[in-house]
Amino acid sequence: MEEELKCPVCGSFFRDPILLPCSHNVCLLCARNITVQTPDGETPVQSRASGSSDYDYLDMDKMSLYSETDSGYGSYTPCQLKSPNGVRVFPPVAPHRNCSLTCPLCHRSVSLDERGLRGFPRNRLLEAIVVRYQQTRGIPCSASPSAVKCQLCDRNPVVATVMCEQCDVYYCNACQQRCHPSRGPLAKHRLVPPPPQSQAAGGAAGGGAGSQQPLLTARKTGTCVDHEAENFSMYCCSCKAPVCMKCLEEGKHAKHDVKPLAVMWKQHKCQLSQALNGVSDKAKEAKEFLVQLKNMLQQIQENGVEFEACLVAQCDSLIEALTRQKAKLLTKVTKEKEYKLKMQRSIRKDTQRLLEVVRDQITHCTMKLRQTTGMMEYCLEVLKENDPSGFLQISDALIKRVTSSQDQWVKGALEPKVGPDFDLSLNTDSLMQTILQLDFCQGKDVQEKPLLKLMQAAADSGEAEMEAESPGVDLGPAVPAAPLLQLEKCCTRNNSATLAWRVTAPASCPIEGYILELDDGNGGQYREVYVGKETVCTVDGLHFNSAYNARVKAYNAVGVGPYSKTVVLKTSDVAWFTFDPTSAHRDIVLSNENQTATCSSYDDRVVLGTAAFSKGTHYWEVTIDRYDNHPDPAFGVARINTMKEIMLGKDDKAWAMYVDNNRSWFMHNNSHTNRAEGGIMKGSTVGILLDLIKRTLTFFINKEQHGPTAFENLDGVFVPAVSLNRNVQVTLLTGLEVPKNIKQ
Repeated sequence: MEEELKCPVCGSFFRDPILLPCSHNVCLLCARNITVQTPDGETPVQSRASGSSDYDYLDMDKMSLYSETDSGYGSYTPCQLKSPNGVRVFPPVAPHRNCSLTCPLCHRSVSLDERGLRGFPRNRLLEAIVVRYQQTRGIPCSASPSAVKCQLCDRNPVVATVMCEQCDVYYCNACQQRCHPSRGPLAKHRLVPPPPQSQAAGGAAGGGAGSQQPLLTARKTGTCVDHEAENFSMYCCSCKAPVCMKCLEEGKHAKHDVKPLAVMWKQHKCQLSQALNGVSDKAKEAKEFLVQLKNMLQQIQENGVEFEACLVAQCDSLIEALTRQKAKLLTKVTKEKEYKLKMQRSIRKDTQRLLEVVRDQITHCTMKLRQTTGMMEYCLEVLKENDPSGFLQISDALIKRVTSSQDQWVKGALEPKVGPDFDLSLNTDSLMQTILQLDFCQGKDVQEKPLLKLMQAAADSGEAEMEAESPGVDLGPAVPAAPLLQLEKCCTRNNSATLAWRVTAPASCPIEGYILELDDGNGGQYREVYVGKETVCTVDGLHFNSAYNARVKAYNAVGVGPYSKTVVLKTSDVAWFTFDPTSAHRDIVLSNENQTATCSSYDDRVVLGTAAFSKGTHYWEVTIDRYDNHPDPAFGVARINTMKEIMLGKDDKAWAMYVDNNRSWFMHNNSHTNRAEGGIMKGSTVGILLDLIKRTLTFFINKEQHGPTAFENLDGVFVPAVSLNRNVQVTLLTGLEVPKNIKQ
């Protein structure tokens, strides 16, 4: 309450507050400071009041040019002097100046008349409350002067010696003799000594504290400003001011609605009490709301700490997993290094052995050649001799020796026992595929991830192994070899998988086609998903969050070849999709990488999503970016061939909820059901939950379920859909978690 008791100008407790026409209060001294002169003939708007920038009773004692009836506000003329012959007299005054005062709170200006600031009524009630508040809290009345000064001295006012109870003005001796003589009509006024300092500040308030207060501090009954001896007894509802009986007798309020003062006092008190009750209820609600905000602030802080801890734990878990994977890779590198070194040593030994064989063969062949050459030279010399008997003695033995030597040089004797080439080969296909598979995990902007793992189709090994079919496997001259999957080209996107393969070796009989097989995502039976000549195939309509085993084989006129190695394809955990520009109506305008949609027409147009659902549970949201003139956008699912030029849900191929700013309806085949209160505005979000396990469709607005389950017994393939016109712009949010606690 203390702020209500302080002046808006000086910021201190009110001292001598006056009531402005706008019902605001200011201190009398502050009113003097904010009073300004205005040019002659210029009057501020919304005006009525009084006329001097100084609180000068020489001006205030003049007769008001405005009566209470004319002005609508009570006036107060404290000391109206009369001469013995009954004519009113006034002290000489300076010429009147045009002045105005502006309320510091509402900035309403009011012009002052000849009475100056005295034309504003003094708010004695507020003054009394201020004094009582200061007394109950022990606050000193610092605003009071050290001694009560005369209020009619022109300059350097002296200490007042008397106070007129009827005029409520302090006089020094000179001003009392001049302005308030004890004769004539003023003889009936009661002059008393001025009160002490603390009582002077609260003298008008009266006995607020009620303790040792002198009689002078008691608040006197309000008297009429025109008839000082008359107390207020009636209330003029037209002038909104208290009046006395003489005012009524004089006819000032003859045609006004006048009621007893006590009745109006009780009535206004009752109205104020009722208004306070309403304000009290609002204050109670505001207090509860403040408590709610404080609790929310605490909850936000607690949730923030919990979220930070969860984030740190997740990051630590990722770092730990990365560290473990790093250790595994380093171990593999070490083993590979040791294996390579071992292989290198083995190759060196084989090479040394081969070299020794070649050297031995060279030595043996050299010796044999030398022997043969010597024998040939000896035979030539024998043939030169002319002695027949001597020749015949050695010819038989020599012929046998030459023939035997010739038999030693049979086929193969002059061939090397080893070839120059190494019968070893390093198969790098699997290593190359592993390197090509290494890639960054794509974010949700790309929404595509490469092949996650390649599993060996061996029963005795459960580990994932990056192995490809080794080339050169002899499958016979007629049957095609097993194709080799190209892992660098295999990837998944949402619930679609793309596979690519190539032929490892040309077949003797041309390949006529390939057969691609996938299981059911749960390790079940394989089924054929593609038969044809292409070596790249995309399979749509798979289950989300599932791992599919895939394999491929080739066939020709002779028969079907063996399967390739098995590859495991992991589909996305949740659905990521955008609006489909290819199937949208031509009036639909897409932006933000096809995530934001609006329309160029005032008619409703339909746009579909790029994903299609046949199984599983899926949830996505649409944010309202712009919402003008209360249109009825519709959100839901549809068949791929739904009508694009009418509101979603008006045909039998769409299931939707259309909503405005106040309410919503569910609609299918132009049938409206389940009206629900609550609508959308700019910034709202509309959620769509498609549960194909329970075969239901449910809607949400701002994360809260909107109405009951909208549609049941849904079966088939559904595509996200929205219909809107040019007054709406929406943005699609996908890949969201499925809400819990769904009401049926």
